[in-house]
Amino acid sequence: MNTQPLPLLPQPAQVERAEGQFTLIAQTPVVAVGGNPHAAKVAAQFAAMVEESFGHKLPQLAETADGTEAATAAATAGAIRIHLDEGAALPREGYVLEITPAGTSIRAGDAAGLFYGAVTLWQLLTGGAGLALPATLPALRITDSPRFRWRGFMLDSARHMQSVEHIKRLIDQAARHKLNTFHWHLVDDQGWRLEIKRYPKLTEIGAWRIPAGKAGIGPDGQPLRYGGFYTQAEARDIVAYAAERHITIVPEIEMPGHARAALAAYPEFGPTGQPTEVTPNWGIHPFIFDVTDEAFAFLENILREVFEIFPGSYIHIGGDEAIKPQWKKSARVQEKIRALGLADENALQSWFIRRIAQFITAQNRKLIGWDEILDGGPLPEGANVMVWHDIKNAAVATRSGHDVVMTPTAYTYLNRAQSLASDETPGHDWVTSLQKVYEFEPIPDDVPQAAAQRIIGYQANLWTEYVRTPRQVDHMLYPRLSAVAENAWSPASLRDWAGFLPRIAAQLRRLHRAGIRAADSAFAVQIDAEPADANAGPNPGRAYVRLSNQAAFGELRYTTDGSEPHADSPRYTGPLALALPVTLTATAFFEGQPIAKPRRAVVDALALRTRSAEKLHPNPMMRAWRLEDDEPLEGERLVVPVDIITPTWVWKQAPLDGIHSLRVEAVDVPYNFAFTEDETGGSHPTPAKDPVYLQLYLGSFDGEPVAQALVDPQQPTPIKAVTLALPAGLSGLQDLHLKFTGNECTNSARQTLWALKRAQLLTQEEATRNQ
Repeated sequence: MNTQPLPLLPQPAQVERAEGQFTLIAQTPVVAVGGNPHAAKVAAQFAAMVEESFGHKLPQLAETADGTEAATAAATAGAIRIHLDEGAALPREGYVLEITPAGTSIRAGDAAGLFYGAVTLWQLLTGGAGLALPATLPALRITDSPRFRWRGFMLDSARHMQSVEHIKRLIDQAARHKLNTFHWHLVDDQGWRLEIKRYPKLTEIGAWRIPAGKAGIGPDGQPLRYGGFYTQAEARDIVAYAAERHITIVPEIEMPGHARAALAAYPEFGPTGQPTEVTPNWGIHPFIFDVTDEAFAFLENILREVFEIFPGSYIHIGGDEAIKPQWKKSARVQEKIRALGLADENALQSWFIRRIAQFITAQNRKLIGWDEILDGGPLPEGANVMVWHDIKNAAVATRSGHDVVMTPTAYTYLNRAQSLASDETPGHDWVTSLQKVYEFEPIPDDVPQAAAQRIIGYQANLWTEYVRTPRQVDHMLYPRLSAVAENAWSPASLRDWAGFLPRIAAQLRRLHRAGIRAADSAFAVQIDAEPADANAGPNPGRAYVRLSNQAAFGELRYTTDGSEPHADSPRYTGPLALALPVTLTATAFFEGQPIAKPRRAVVDALALRTRSAEKLHPNPMMRAWRLEDDEPLEGERLVVPVDIITPTWVWKQAPLDGIHSLRVEAVDVPYNFAFTEDETGGSHPTPAKDPVYLQLYLGSFDGEPVAQALVDPQQPTPIKAVTLALPAGLSGLQDLHLKFTGNECTNSARQTLWALKRAQLLTQEEATRNQ
């Protein structure tokens, strides 16, 4: 009996192994039992997946009710039989996959279950490194069904818009992970992305902004618009495409806050009535919808068109981060609070949500919103809560009789970087690794067992403030969304990090074949080097080199001649003592195949005296955004980690013996964060004209800097080189503290944030050579 681990993701609920195997050949027929149209559709989808993977189109047959085949008289022995049995005692979306030497069958009580059974069979065929027919499958029986009925991912198209083709590709992969919900974030302060025919200015004005920094200036020196929108026809096309793959789209139309793009188009529906512009600045903005009947009519008319495009049950109305200075300053709003007998603005928001919920419910739809909709008062019956910022709200909502979808920020926000490596893409604040995502349990401990059934789902979110390109979207979503998918589908008792890793290696191969540029952050080799002799001065002849990866998985293999490692290259077993200089290249392998791109490091005396910004953060556990430069206009840009609240850098125990100067590579990135704006959301004031200096302190930032140098922003390259001559007489190991003047969070005049890319300690000879 074959006992090899199955390359399946998510893990099936129950697997029973048997003797023997089934061989699939190019002529293996796929039979829709009884000629059922749903079975026929799944048969066609399975055949299409096999053709995509193997280049062979399996014959599809329709079997009539009496067991004969309408299309051919060939026997069905050795066939793959797709059987929709609506009377089957199977949970919704569940299926039974049975493989015997004589043939294979998939049976389910609904079309979605048949599709997921077909996906499982396809995964069994495609888990290996090579794809060729004939292919053998182990005899087994899988009985499977999902843990949660809402298994989703959210994509933010408001901050950066994705093409229709890219969204369809993501839907394809979501379906192959057995996800069934696509939460589409279509509007926010930075853009309105859905055509609303009754209010054309929502897309004529609200869909466009001028980006911050150099990205907002065209080649002719004029402002450069950025944005776009989905027509209703495009949105309907995506809805239909998703439905074919058993994915429901939940549109999100934000209210009452995150309303700046809408109010830039129609300011009369805000409490100030004053014009504004679509902002390029991230963060929380004070723009909020008014509470007049006219404002509600505006929102209800928008929702009527949304209902026509999106036929699913749920409508997401946001409800998060609605700060209320504009309500507080509006005499009309304050009079409304008094007339309604409400306590304050939070209670007014609760009243706002209840009024919108009444409208949505009257249209036979269900309201769902972020967990701030719990604030200020009771929710109406039937409202649903998406718990993101406070896990305790799951217990609050379920005890109050509301269904909950779990999407906690610390575990499922995939806009966060996946590692501290210098080649990570841009992202928010702290690191959220693949392991952290996988090991989270969606049902909190404080939710009583009786209320746990109200936790109906689990999903991941990708906010795109710092995710501009299609490559970055793919990188941030996968493979972490694979971990979310397993936690949403598989029984909690089967969660096993060690067992997940071989299966994610197989899944990465499938993703790469499909053109998804998934991250290899968990498996990428990190190369760390230090002088072999601590007393060798600035030019040691040997170094100790250590290799590792985040997941501690796979065989790490390396070369020292500049070539790429292969499966027979030396295997890393411990620190390497290497003569300098050396070019070391390393990759992680599993089952003889690389599971990450090679990483290369030139290790020489200067490299040992070089630190990237990722290794100069005062505290790696603190928040450090990975920010993207604002040039070039198209293509890839530099990425630098920087704490936008306290932008400082510390080189711990820098070796100063024989050192003449410190060379820093600096990058100016846009400072476009909403907390520098006043409560009316006004634009930045005129930027300060003061020159910017790089300052060096010893030991701490107390006292005066021991050295400083002017930063020349006119250097023609994105990286600006700054060299500081060190004070005479410095030696030994000392902590170097670095910062740029004008970078303080309190400096609301700035439009540029200076960040450090890397720093190098130079000997006098090296400093002279760099002049």
